[in-house]
Amino acid sequence: MDGVAIELKFIHEELSKMAKKEKAEYIIQAVSHALDLLEQFHGDVDELGVTELSKRLKLHKNNVFRLLATLESRGYIEQNKATENYRLGLKSLELGQTFIKQMGLLRQAKPILERLVKACNETAYVAIFKEGYVVYLDVVETDLTVRVVSRVGSRLPGYCTASGKIHLAFMSEEEVDALYPQRDFKVYSPTTIANRDALKKELRLIAEQGYAIDNEELDLGVRCLAGPIRDYTRRIVGAVSISGPSMRFSDERIQKELISLVISAADELSTRLGYHK
Repeated sequence: MDGVAIELKFIHEELSKMAKKEKAEYIIQAVSHALDLLEQFHGDVDELGVTELSKRLKLHKNNVFRLLATLESRGYIEQNKATENYRLGLKSLELGQTFIKQMGLLRQAKPILERLVKACNETAYVAIFKEGYVVYLDVVETDLTVRVVSRVGSRLPGYCTASGKIHLAFMSEEEVDALYPQRDFKVYSPTTIANRDALKKELRLIAEQGYAIDNEELDLGVRCLAGPIRDYTRRIVGAVSISGPSMRFSDERIQKELISLVISAADELSTRLGYHK
């Protein structure tokens, strides 16, 4: 066997050994810590200091400083000079926007959202569901002066949003229990669903009717409707929703106009993704 063949054989054997190892063995701890740090900036968290990050990550302040310096040098983290706290940098936004643009769901959704807004002149969203939370990916806003503030990129609790409940309605009870192991929920308004049993009762109704309503459950004065987006596997991959001030979202208008519009938009987008009833 010549030298080249021996070398190739050795490489093949080493690759085979590596393939048998668990992926966890290849995790680079420093990279993992850096990602853990970035993930602390979510929800309503805008800025964090070194001390707070040290507590959250259970790392020494010196290690946190080094992680921040590295991420800052690449633009993923920036320091607020006024407060000396840290926040996400523009590079994080660029990365997120790249992900969003690459999703076929959004490419197909935009013209449908635009037609939906033209039909009802209310703000329309496309959203996905991740680990018990709704994430709004794109929005087309109404031109009316009184409107709902855009929440693109925000993570909102699924149990008190229309888009979240439309996803949950088609999950098994075991899946819902796993997502919300606590029996009682955080209450945001007088109409927030307060516990898991009440949620399951509403989810059964939503699954039967094919749409979900947020009746000022997250924000007082704001109502929302959502319909499911399915792909060619019949799996729910997102939701189309319309939201606005409750003074414009009367029960009569919801029943006579808005439900059919949001369901039609969700069905059209589902068809574009290969779904067939």
